[in-house]
Amino acid sequence: MRTRRAAIAGKLTVVLATLSLVVAGCGGPSPRAWAASVCQALTPWRAEINKLTSSTQQQMTAQTTPAQAKENLVRLFAGAEEASETARREVEQAGVPETDHGEEISAGFRASLSKMRDAYGRAREAIDRLETAQADPFYDGVRAAVDILNKDYDASALDTSKLNSPELKEAFDEVPECR
Repeated sequence: MRTRRAAIAGKLTVVLATLSLVVAGCGGPSPRAWAASVCQALTPWRAEINKLTSSTQQQMTAQTTPAQAKENLVRLFAGAEEASETARREVEQAGVPETDHGEEISAGFRASLSKMRDAYGRAREAIDRLETAQADPFYDGVRAAVDILNKDYDASALDTSKLNSPELKEAFDEVPECR
């Protein structure tokens, strides 16, 4: 009987030790560490998007052939799509902040970046399908694709009104990576 109890106690000790490791491993980064990671992901993304937006505007007014404009615009939108996916992956790698609604907040950031990535991808595909034989129809198609991109982009914005975390707000305001 004593051996059986000892075996059960030994198994219970192993289970409890495993549970304590699992529980200890569940903690995510602090709000400050998470905000710093997110800002480190978003700062180069914003810079790339700004650069690509400026380049796109230049392409719309440049004296190029429709074929050259198409090639450039497809490359630009592919770059924005890739930059958005890179930022989304880095936010995902940042984990879930240790704060109320941390999972919702992290998921909201990732979903917003996914929607932006997809919007750029759809714009790239739309422009890639355009015929370049005639300039006017081509540029009309580009304008239509950019209009849809702008609507999709606006719709992908993160709604922070439901994700209120005083700890994260303070962290985003204070960490140097977010300035």
